[in-house]
Amino acid sequence: MPRLPTDRLIRRNGAPSKAPLVVSGKSGNALHVHALEARAARLGLYKGQPLANARAMVQPLAIVPADEKADAALLEAIADWCDRFTPLVSLDAPDGLFLDITGAAHLFGGEAAMLAHVTGLIAKQGFAVRGAIAGTSLAAHALARFAPAIVPAGGEAAAIAPLPITALECDDKTLRALRHAGLKTVGMVAERLHSELSERLGKSFVTRLRVMLGAEEQPLTPRRALPDLMAERHFAEPVVTQDAIAAALLGLAQALSEILEREGRGARLLEAVFFRADGKVERIAIKTGEPLRDPKIIMRLLNQKLDALADPLDPGFGFDLVRLEALLAEETRPATISFDHDENARRQIGFLVDRLSVRFGYTRVQRFVPQDTHIPEAASAAVPAQDRDFGPETWTLKRCPDDPPRRPLRLLQKPENIEAGFPLAPDGPPKFFRWRQCQHDVARAEGPERVAMEWWRNPGLTRDYFRVETKAGQRFWIYRDGLHVQDQLAPRWYLQGVFA
Repeated sequence: MPRLPTDRLIRRNGAPSKAPLVVSGKSGNALHVHALEARAARLGLYKGQPLANARAMVQPLAIVPADEKADAALLEAIADWCDRFTPLVSLDAPDGLFLDITGAAHLFGGEAAMLAHVTGLIAKQGFAVRGAIAGTSLAAHALARFAPAIVPAGGEAAAIAPLPITALECDDKTLRALRHAGLKTVGMVAERLHSELSERLGKSFVTRLRVMLGAEEQPLTPRRALPDLMAERHFAEPVVTQDAIAAALLGLAQALSEILEREGRGARLLEAVFFRADGKVERIAIKTGEPLRDPKIIMRLLNQKLDALADPLDPGFGFDLVRLEALLAEETRPATISFDHDENARRQIGFLVDRLSVRFGYTRVQRFVPQDTHIPEAASAAVPAQDRDFGPETWTLKRCPDDPPRRPLRLLQKPENIEAGFPLAPDGPPKFFRWRQCQHDVARAEGPERVAMEWWRNPGLTRDYFRVETKAGQRFWIYRDGLHVQDQLAPRWYLQGVFA
């Protein structure tokens, strides 16, 4: 019986309604019962029933329209809270969760104790909950809804056999076909030849049946990426003070650093997870440009992230579990450093980039990488400074160190049109030009530097670039778009950069 929508409404209101609560859904132009609480079910109402019939049967009746987005968000929040038990949590929409507890049950005293612990804590938060443990996800799904139990590996077929065929959760057409054939339980369906079932009901039905009976495996798809490494700390009493939280983070950073040291790896992406006692989960993530395992630097970056949060970390009634995860850990290799190489300066720059990225955002701190083109506006591309997928910068110096730069270091975002006067020579620079309502008289000029467009990528006119200096001492980079060729329009002039 679907209870999550009604549980959400009762928790929001703080108390059950006086009348039995029903959530209405719409199918086509007809309203039906989408979900209902236990009181309404005891009065004979059921899911899928026409809403008009439900109103005729029970008076008064509290009816609230369905809000599937809010229900999905609540299920996501519960799944976040369940991350404390295992990182392998998957959604079983619309009202269930899958937890892969392989290798984790012994931490809670065994499977029975873990099941009772998990369901008990969820029930304390105001939810009606039932659970089951089985070797496959679909077997656990069916048992949790029809006959909660703990089934050892290999016993799925015997446990599932007595369940009604509605446990298969197939469409109405398939259910009618099964009933027409006189099949009432899953065990009766399983006794039929799979080739016969596949021919009449499809291969997907047979595959689902085999997974439910434990004959096949269907791996879960975790809703979150599994961390490479992690360290966590449980608290007997929830912690609320900043000092206690900082001390816990430092201890986790040191523990994770020791693990990384033993494995010869460093963390590139770290996430601190704070589990509140009331079920809410807070997460903060930091990314580094190079593999990191120094606990002091990890703490500085985490503190920087905490200080930069728009909404400060709210402990509420306290955190009863804090976890530090290395979502991405890379192998570290010793590098050969020459005597004239300043490794300390390089590390300081990298740490500065990490701090700025943590504070302002991963995509807001950028660096330029060269592109294989001679078109000025396409000669470089801005990428996140921490990203190493684009390789190191390989800029080539095309001038003597003492010569002035041939091009400005910074270009305008888009070349701006200028009104140019008569040129000093047929293919020379103009005597003056007007830019942004100001006239600039040219005192001297260098050029032209001719750049032809890449006809195989973006056809265009040939450009002649000039470095000009005005009588006021300003230096600009301008170009003529096109050549003085017969039967063509007069070329236009543009300003693309300003020399510092």
